[in-house]
Amino acid sequence: MTLERVVRPAGPYTLALCAKHASDATRQVRDGTLTTTLRVGERVEVATARQTLDGRLMLRAESEEGFERMRFVLAFDADHTEFLRRFARDPLIGETASRFQGMRQLRLATVAQTLLRAFCGQLIDSRRARQLERIIVRAVEPRVDGTDLHAPPTSNSLARFAPARLRQLGLHASRAAALVRICRSTDLEKLHALSTEQAAAFIERQRGLGPWSAGVVCLEGLGRHERGLVGDLSLVKLMSRLRGRWVEAHETAELLAPYGEWGGLAGLYLVTGFAHGLIPLPEERPARFPRPAYT
Repeated sequence: MTLERVVRPAGPYTLALCAKHASDATRQVRDGTLTTTLRVGERVEVATARQTLDGRLMLRAESEEGFERMRFVLAFDADHTEFLRRFARDPLIGETASRFQGMRQLRLATVAQTLLRAFCGQLIDSRRARQLERIIVRAVEPRVDGTDLHAPPTSNSLARFAPARLRQLGLHASRAAALVRICRSTDLEKLHALSTEQAAAFIERQRGLGPWSAGVVCLEGLGRHERGLVGDLSLVKLMSRLRGRWVEAHETAELLAPYGEWGGLAGLYLVTGFAHGLIPLPEERPARFPRPAYT
C-alpha cells in the first residue's frame, strides 16, 4: 500500500538544492524525484518526494511512520528563516544566503550510516569516499525489492562484518576496526536522545574520530545545526585563501564560530559560496595546500 501526502515546508525550501549531492546506495534523485529507503522499526520502506511549482512537497510512503521518517530526512520542518535573516548582510555568506536560500542539509536515515560516512570521508578524494561508502552499504545491506537501492545500514548490520572484510572492501584497517568496535558496543540511534554536546563528545572520544566526524554525525545523522564540519577540506581551503596562508584543520572552528547555533548550516553555505565564487577573496593564493588529516 502506498500513501500520499502533500506538505508545505516551513520557510524557504528547494528540494533540488537540498538533494543536489544526495544520491548514495540508499537514495537517488531522478527527474526531480528523490527516492529513498527508510528504517521504520524492523521494516525497510521506500518513500519518494518531489516538489511542485508552488513549493509544496508531494510525498509517498508505505506507512504513517514512513512519513514521519521522511519528515526528518528531508528536514522540511527545520525552518531556517532566522538564519537567513540574521546573516543576510554577512560578508562571507550573505550573497550565498540570498541566491541559495532554499538550501538545507538533508539527513541520512540512520545514524550508523553517518558514522560510516565519517570514516569513509577521511579520504581526501570525496568522490572516492562516496564510492567506498556505496560499496560497503551494498555489501552490508540487501537490495530492496523493486529498486536499485539498498537498506540503510544499522549498528547491528555493520557490527556483523569482520574488520578484515571491511578492509577487503577498501576501508583502512584501523578505521574498519574502530567502526566495528563502536557498532558492536553502541546502539547509535540512542544518540538522538543526547544533547548535541553530549553526542559530539561521544564521537570525539572514539579512536580515529574527531571534530569533523562529530560534525558529520550531528548534522547528517541527528539533524543538529549547532555543530559544523570543523576541519573540512573545503573550509580549510577557504580559510587559507582568506588568511593568505595555509591554516591547520582545527583553525576552521574560528570560521564557523560567528554563526553560533547555526554553525553547521553556515558551513554548508560557506562551501557552496566558495564553490560558486560568491565569497570575496584576496587575489593572492597561499603557496601550497598540504594534505590535511580528516578526523
